[in-house]
Amino acid sequence: MEDYDKLMVGDQSTDGRIIIADKDRLCYLVKSGSKGSFSIRTISKQLLGEFIDYYKKNPNKKAEDARVELKELSDIDKYEYGYNATLTAMAKMVLDPKNELVRKGNPAESSRAENHLLKTTGLQQIYYGAPGTGKSKTIKDLTFGESVIRTTFHPDSDYASFVGTYKPITEEVDLRDCYGKKVIDDDTKEVVKEERIAYKFIPQAFLEAYVKAWKKLGSKKSGKSDKSYNRIHPALLDTPEIFTQNKASKKQFLIIEEINRGNCAQIFGDLFQLLDRNEYGFSDYPIVADKDMQKYLEKEFAGWEITNKDEINQLYGEANMVNLIMKGERLVLPSNLYIWATMNTSDQSLFPIDSAFKRRWDWKYVPIREGRDKETNAPLNWYINTGDKQYKWWSFISKVNELIGSLTNSEDKKLGYFFCKAKDGEIDADLFVSKVIFYLWNDVFKDYGFDDKDFQDEEGKILSFDRFYEDKNGKTNVDIAIVEQFLENLGVEKASFNKEEEEIDAAPSSNETKGNDDTKYKFNGSKPLGKSDLGISIIKQYLKEHSEMEYSEIKETFPDSMLGKKLKLIGLIVTRQEIENAAESYKQKAYGLYKKDRKFYSSDGVEFYVSNWWNITNIDSIIQFAKEQGWTVEPTK
Repeated sequence: MEDYDKLMVGDQSTDGRIIIADKDRLCYLVKSGSKGSFSIRTISKQLLGEFIDYYKKNPNKKAEDARVELKELSDIDKYEYGYNATLTAMAKMVLDPKNELVRKGNPAESSRAENHLLKTTGLQQIYYGAPGTGKSKTIKDLTFGESVIRTTFHPDSDYASFVGTYKPITEEVDLRDCYGKKVIDDDTKEVVKEERIAYKFIPQAFLEAYVKAWKKLGSKKSGKSDKSYNRIHPALLDTPEIFTQNKASKKQFLIIEEINRGNCAQIFGDLFQLLDRNEYGFSDYPIVADKDMQKYLEKEFAGWEITNKDEINQLYGEANMVNLIMKGERLVLPSNLYIWATMNTSDQSLFPIDSAFKRRWDWKYVPIREGRDKETNAPLNWYINTGDKQYKWWSFISKVNELIGSLTNSEDKKLGYFFCKAKDGEIDADLFVSKVIFYLWNDVFKDYGFDDKDFQDEEGKILSFDRFYEDKNGKTNVDIAIVEQFLENLGVEKASFNKEEEEIDAAPSSNETKGNDDTKYKFNGSKPLGKSDLGISIIKQYLKEHSEMEYSEIKETFPDSMLGKKLKLIGLIVTRQEIENAAESYKQKAYGLYKKDRKFYSSDGVEFYVSNWWNITNIDSIIQFAKEQGWTVEPTK
């Protein structure tokens, strides 16, 4: 292959100013940038060959030198010599590919794999799964910090409540007499006002998100005339940065909760056609807006100009498509409008979603899994509290889902971890019966009977729903014994919170302590300190001298292993959330329920606490750490 034919479609210069958009037997189509703007240039391969030969002999020459010296050597259109900078850059891409060339291959393929296109961004996604799996929470976490408009579908939802419609409103207007003249108050000399009912087009969730999304792709006109329409080679449209400059900051989310609780065909109406997106994220098939919507959109978009409108126009082969969109005459979903939805697979009395609608969405299954803290990824450790006993919530979820699966052969009826919302990690008996038992008895098991032994007490009597309540002194209360009976039948693990056995686990045994040890310590000449205060003081001093440390660095400096293997605490350095999800005895003893002397902040803003659980089995580790810092620790009786 000749040197001039070595460049491939998709090749770029390392500074991003040159992109090979297309090529044929004689020419390259090149996207060339300068001072923030790009133009399209046709570069002769023969002329490029001359530049390549020139720079082989003169590697240190400048582009202007090449232009002057090569000016009369070719019969090719001399205008191309005005592209000397582009030709020079392309020649260097050929001659020094290691330093001057970025090879991305066919842009149509590389862009699909690497850039912000439909297949990778999930512009239309439905998160589905059992109730309580955290679908809404997942979306909330993913869209944190983004612009979000949220709506919920229900059986009465329709096109008007989703898109927009005329509604009566009250507005204040000037009062006029029978001759049409304004009425003036004799005392204040001001025009008298009155309230009247008027009808106004009120946008709903879809239109609000639609308008915001388009505005994020443009800006208020500066008074300059619009750019003329330039036909752009289709190959350039495979460089999504045309449409997605700073896209991360321009996303607009429309979140639809419980999408299958409404009649989607009725709600979306002709918007259904817009859900077909091209590979750049725009609607493949624009639709004509009705007159009322046109008026509203034209008013909203007045004074706005869309960035890269020429490229968007090119997608539709029309010079004025963006203008039609701005006038409200055409509806097109922009590439930054994300429509995400949630769907419970077990909801009752739902409208079916047809296959044509389903095909236009990406489906994200949210499995049933143990709840974890999003910052630390530590288990949440929720529990069911019956008073004297505490049962692990995750154990219950696992056991009851096994029962649901065996009796119903259905995944849809199972419970997710967030089916109940715990308060400080606790699900009390009242909440458990009113929400969980009610759901199980009325929606899950009622069609399958209660013959299984899990639904019987010790005497073999059925645990009917009414038995979960008892009447005492004219009051209806949850029957704790029945709740515990059901949990025991399932084999749910006890959480053993607030029990002596946990305190034993946390505290060292007599063998571990090797007897009583009342040794106190002076730290850098301080007053005598017990082991707990010594450990806190050493860590506090280190944090004072290293205030720039982030939380992850602090955790690495003070690993949990310093406490020893025998102490079953949640950690030496822990977040507030981790403490809230831990056993009560841990909170009280090791972390002091957020005592000020155990609370600190890292440089990246994380609130954390330090355990004071130091004793004869582990005190040497923190003393050794102090000595490594050059500090003195002196034992004293």
